[in-house]
Amino acid sequence: MLCCCQLLNAQHLKPGFDKKEYTALMTLSARFGDSAYAASIPLSPGYRFLYRSPVAGLENCWDLWMNENGVAVISIRGTTASPVSWMANFYAAMVPASGTLQLSASDTFTYKLANHPQAAVHVGWLLSTAYLSKTILPKIDSLHKAGTREIIIIGHSQGGAIAYLLNAYLHYLQQQQMLPANIRFKTYCSAGPKPGNLYFAYDYESYNQQGWAYNVVNAADWVPESPFSVQTISDFNTVNPYKNAKSFIKKQKWPGRWALRYAYGRMDKPSRKAARNYRKYLGTFVSKLIKKQMDSFEPPEYHESSNYVRAGFYIVLLPGEDYYKLFPQDGNKVFVNHFHPPYLYLTAQLPD
Repeated sequence: MLCCCQLLNAQHLKPGFDKKEYTALMTLSARFGDSAYAASIPLSPGYRFLYRSPVAGLENCWDLWMNENGVAVISIRGTTASPVSWMANFYAAMVPASGTLQLSASDTFTYKLANHPQAAVHVGWLLSTAYLSKTILPKIDSLHKAGTREIIIIGHSQGGAIAYLLNAYLHYLQQQQMLPANIRFKTYCSAGPKPGNLYFAYDYESYNQQGWAYNVVNAADWVPESPFSVQTISDFNTVNPYKNAKSFIKKQKWPGRWALRYAYGRMDKPSRKAARNYRKYLGTFVSKLIKKQMDSFEPPEYHESSNYVRAGFYIVLLPGEDYYKLFPQDGNKVFVNHFHPPYLYLTAQLPD
């Protein structure tokens, strides 16, 4: 029989998507619902509840669980019915993936989520991550001192978006030797929306490609398709055929030169205008609403792009005829494909 110390030091987390593991984690995630919702999704055996954080930031909250093998679970709450919680989603301008957020005059959140200088992420979910980190990091420290070396991060919906950024934040804390390197993290984003731009996605995928991070997506769910994305010429890598397009066009003979210039302008100008409007309305305008909730928060400078893309490694749940009979599609029920039950139903159809 293993003693307690041997149990804690044994390796239980394995790389790769684990259907049973994800299903069990989803039952923990469902505890954030009201009593009727939670009761409809029985808690998987073998998990012990340890802690629920205070509500902070934009109505953000997380739970700490421990399974029978000594693996800790950080479960992040998704969007609630509160308008404040929805502000985190609508505050959708991008900010650089490395920098600072001024939470108050005396509270600065310094973060690094990627190496690439053009990497950028969703500011609302970064703000949520900043506030949650205040209680998550001390708990990780306590867990490590008690012998825990394996931690799973699970988040559904907005919780999945935050899980992306928390994964990146903790990874770079380990790289900077600000967090013990011998803690193994595994992340399950569930119904997670797009967290940042292509440079963030590349970075995130580069260190998670051995099977330690997934986003599980119902193909009928609209949430993973969000936020809106606007791609401009400046979003491409430095070496690209569009950068010197104007010089190329000047060398063409008339009327081809005129036609190409017209076509180029019709493609380039609207996308740049859309990107500016994105920053104006989903950045500057929403930040004023944020400040009404958190008066001491100082809005940051926004990244010029809004080129949101899918990030990480996807487990795609494809609905069939049986699914649509069980979950009839109703335009007035926009979350019919998004809640835990449809995800659990489709996950059960996956091979073991």
